[in-house]
Amino acid sequence: MGIEILQTTALPINAALQRDYTVHALWQTADKAALLKDIAPRIRGMVTSGGVGADRALIEALPKLEIISSFGVGYDPIDIDCAKERKVIVTNTPDVLTDDVADVAMALMLAMMRRIPQGDAFVRQGRWLKDKLPLTDKLGGKVMGVVGLGRIGQAIARRAEPFGVEIRYFGPRKKADIAWQYYGDLVAMARDVDILMIACPGGKETEQLVNAAVIDALGSKGYIVNIARGSVVEEPAMVDALVNGRLAGAGLDVFANEPQVPEALLKLDNVALAPHVGSATHATRAAMGQLVLDNLAAHFAGKPVLTRVV
Repeated sequence: MGIEILQTTALPINAALQRDYTVHALWQTADKAALLKDIAPRIRGMVTSGGVGADRALIEALPKLEIISSFGVGYDPIDIDCAKERKVIVTNTPDVLTDDVADVAMALMLAMMRRIPQGDAFVRQGRWLKDKLPLTDKLGGKVMGVVGLGRIGQAIARRAEPFGVEIRYFGPRKKADIAWQYYGDLVAMARDVDILMIACPGGKETEQLVNAAVIDALGSKGYIVNIARGSVVEEPAMVDALVNGRLAGAGLDVFANEPQVPEALLKLDNVALAPHVGSATHATRAAMGQLVLDNLAAHFAGKPVLTRVV
């Protein structure tokens, strides 16, 4: 209880954090500047999320900060350069959410190609009594290009292969232990695949990586699935291609300005949309929370943290 930490957002582990530490809830504070001025000299740890992060101003406002323990695998909203400069440890929660995110990727892929949301609405609205749902596309035999073949990308690829999907991948470098065809040119891969599965990290290095040129190369029979970050896609270009038939469909769990979703997407019948729920199961969120706690406990016990980013 003697260790004081700053918490930037509500999490499932609120009670456990309050049991083990003196917690200052930044998100519940009306005057954040006043709170920080009061507690800054005493804060040794920060708990945040992959959605909220921690910018340079916040990190630099905490002179005794030792560790940022983040809830989520993505850490792009955390100023990693600043953390390095300040010698602040940053941890995230990889691995424990890989299977759930990969499952959602497969669900979105099937939902958009087989029009599952549209079929559900078709039945609920009573239209089946007097009409037939139009034919849909087949998944088997398609070629899927994975953008970012990390833990999650590989898990998706392994799930897709038994469906009869051929796998290819794009990334900064070829992986020595992977037999799937590698592309160093994303436009070239998009031209050669039917489905573009986006599973890379967010951040400056991948911002709008899937741009208008990539979308055009994918073409009118191509599909996009994004379970990474909305920032990876040039969203206006994707929406325009979907609206004008230059892209066959999209399965999206993330958006550029979530929870705001482009109005045009809501009117389309060739998309499947989800509210950033890739890791949102009881078991996985509990495991993620425990990893946040374990990283903090290890650090303050003088032991190596479990999942260090920097």
